[in-house]
Order: sequence, then structure tokens, then C-alpha cells
Amino acid sequence: MEDIQEKKLVRLAPIQSVERAIWILKCFEGHTALSLTEISRMLSLHKSTVFGLVSTLEIYRLLEQDPDSGKYRLGIELFRMGSKVNINLRGIVAPYMDKLVGLCGETVNFVIPDGDSVVYLEKKESPHSMRIATSLGQREPLYRTATGKAILARLPAETARDILQRTKFERMTSNTLLSVNEVQQQLSEVRRQGYAVDNEELEYGLVCLGVAIVDSTGKPVGAISVSGPVTRMTEANRKAFAEYLIDCGRQISAQL
Repeated sequence: MEDIQEKKLVRLAPIQSVERAIWILKCFEGHTALSLTEISRMLSLHKSTVFGLVSTLEIYRLLEQDPDSGKYRLGIELFRMGSKVNINLRGIVAPYMDKLVGLCGETVNFVIPDGDSVVYLEKKESPHSMRIATSLGQREPLYRTATGKAILARLPAETARDILQRTKFERMTSNTLLSVNEVQQQLSEVRRQGYAVDNEELEYGLVCLGVAIVDSTGKPVGAISVSGPVTRMTEANRKAFAEYLIDCGRQISAQL
């Protein structure tokens, strides 16, 4: 019995080089690109140590270096591996995305929360020639997308507030929300009506409606959205699309 317990203790002890490599990857949760010096400073590690680990991560395409700035960013291999995550959830969501495109005639996206952001995991294109320019793997802060706000609204109030308080707000359009109070006011409305709206906050001419997907505990595990140009997202269409979204969101959540 003692031998078994000792082996368990050995397995639980982290391997320092692996742990440091994970720390390096996690540095990019709040940063698009970082230099060796910045990573070294963030982790309080010697630059030569960081260089060795970063070079290895780069070889395996988990990091890549920008040839112009010399800074590092997350590599394509992480996205490829990440696309394998939530396969069951994606399989559940897929037919509802097809249904929404058929009902609304607009682009439908499926995102998952990742830290203080959402990541676009699936997209079904609108049949119209004028479409929405989101891309798979795209990452956006929670506060400036309909899906992100829908997710924030389903989080415990304290958790949502903590996320917003550490968020760096950036103006994308004249409609972009730029403070914790502004976002929290919208979250109250999202909770009341059951869906969130991005009213040209991320991009001029783009209107998006979003609904959270929650698991059996009520935790938001993703969100779906319907997006279209402001010319087609009329008040009547928004009302109808919101009802379709809410219904689909409930059906998906009921399966989790």
C-alpha cells in the first residue's frame, strides 16, 4: 500500500520544465503577442530559460514568431488541437445552427468562453452575398460581442464583475461599451429579455443577437448568435430572430 501511495505522490509532482512551458502559454491569455523580455518579466524567469522553452514550443508550432516585430504569439497547432475540444457539444449545436440559418437567412456562429474572451468555434454562412466576416478561431473580449454578453449575464454577478474590472476596454465604433457600468447595465437587460444584442459595437453595419448555452448546473459553456447587416436586421427581424435563438438555446441546453 505504501508503494502505491508513493507512486501516486510522484505522479502528482509537476515536472518543472513542463510546468514552465504551460506558464508561458498562459501568458498569452491576456496578450496577443509578447517578446522574450516580456515573458521573462511576467514569469520572473531568466531570459535564457525562457528562450529555450519558447524555442521548443515554436518547433512544435505551439508558438510562432512574428517576423516583423520579433514577438511571439500562439501557434496554429494550438488552434488545430483546440478544434478537437467540445466535439460532443459541437455535434449537438450543429443541427440547430442549420435550423437558424434556414429560419433567419443570416450568419450563425457558435462560440465558447475562454478566459475573458469568446472563441469562434463554428460558423454557418448566410445565403446572402453580403455576409459577416467572422472567422474560426477568432477571439473577442466578452464585453463587445452579443455572445460574450450573453455568457457574462449567466455567470455569477461577482465573477462577471471581476472579469469586467480587469478588462481593457477598446473603442471599435462609436457604439462600443467602454466601462464596467455600461456593460453591467446591458447585462441586466440581457437577463430580463433572455438574449444579448451587439448593436454595431464591434463593427459598423453589423448587428448581432446572442444566447448563452448552459449545462445542467447553469454554467454557460457556449453561446450561439445570429448576425447580419443593419439593413436586414430590422426591428421586426430582431424580434423574430431572438425568439428562434432563445428556443434553440433552451433545446441545446436541455441536452447537456
